[in-house]
Amino acid sequence: MEDGSSGAIVFSFIFMIAIMIFYAAVAWKINEKAGEPGWGALVPFYNIYLHLMIADKPGWWLIWYFVPLANIIVEIIVTIEMAKKFGKSTAFGVGMIFLGFIFYPILAFGDAEYQGNVRKPARLHDGTEAYSTGPGGN
Repeated sequence: MEDGSSGAIVFSFIFMIAIMIFYAAVAWKINEKAGEPGWGALVPFYNIYLHLMIADKPGWWLIWYFVPLANIIVEIIVTIEMAKKFGKSTAFGVGMIFLGFIFYPILAFGDAEYQGNVRKPARLHDGTEAYSTGPGGN
């Protein structure tokens, strides 16, 4: 392998890792703003469940993500509802769908505040919270 091509591969790999870390931080911040655990953004399937909760949709809708074509429709609905729960317009939600690399960071790091229902955290047998949900949590 030539020196130039191996350098390009290493650069591409580092760039890809940096993008993944950035999007993990964006999802973490959105979850925290909505009163959900930020770490939930890193857990497969649970992150989708949390987006359903943020959009005030029932948790069983997670099943629709496994149905071809239905998953696209559900994701459009959830994304637009999520935008509305942060006080943004339907047009902003459409922007999140088509230009997510711009609109999701704006939602995460901008001044948008969650206006939906903050879920009560899970409780342990002694009544204490199972995890902290950010501001107002443990």
